[in-house]
Amino acid sequence: MLWITPKLYLPMSCIEWTAVRAQGSGGQNVNKVSSAIHLRLDIATCPLPEELKERLLAINDKRLTREGVLIIKAQQHRTQELNRADALERLTQWLRDGLHQAPPRIATRPKASARYKRLASKAHRAECKNLRRKPLGE
Repeated sequence: MLWITPKLYLPMSCIEWTAVRAQGSGGQNVNKVSSAIHLRLDIATCPLPEELKERLLAINDKRLTREGVLIIKAQQHRTQELNRADALERLTQWLRDGLHQAPPRIATRPKASARYKRLASKAHRAECKNLRRKPLGE
C-alpha cells in the first residue's frame, strides 16, 4: 500500500515498474546496469476517488500521456532501490498536489476614490503634454 493521506491509499498492484538504463555520465557502469526506474500509473484503472481522477487528468503535465497514464522516470541515484523510492515519493507528492483544490477567485472592483485618482492623474498628464505643444497661431 502507498499511503497518500491517512485516509487515502493506492494499492501497489496499480503501479507498474520497469528497470531501464540510466542516461548521462557514469562511466562503464551506466552501459551495463539498469538502475533507472520507469514508474507507470494508469489513472483510469486505479481505485482513487472519481473527483481526484478528474483533477489529476486535468493537470497539464508532460509526464501524463493522452491515454491517462502517468510516467515517472527516476535516475538520480546509482541503485535501483533508491530510484524506486524516489519515484514513489514523487508519485505520492503528485497525488497530494492533486488533492488540493484552489479556492474560487472572488472578483473585486476598484473603489470609486481609486478610479477618481487614476482619471485625475491621466487628466493632469494630458494637460502637461498639451502645454508643451506650439500655439495654433504660430
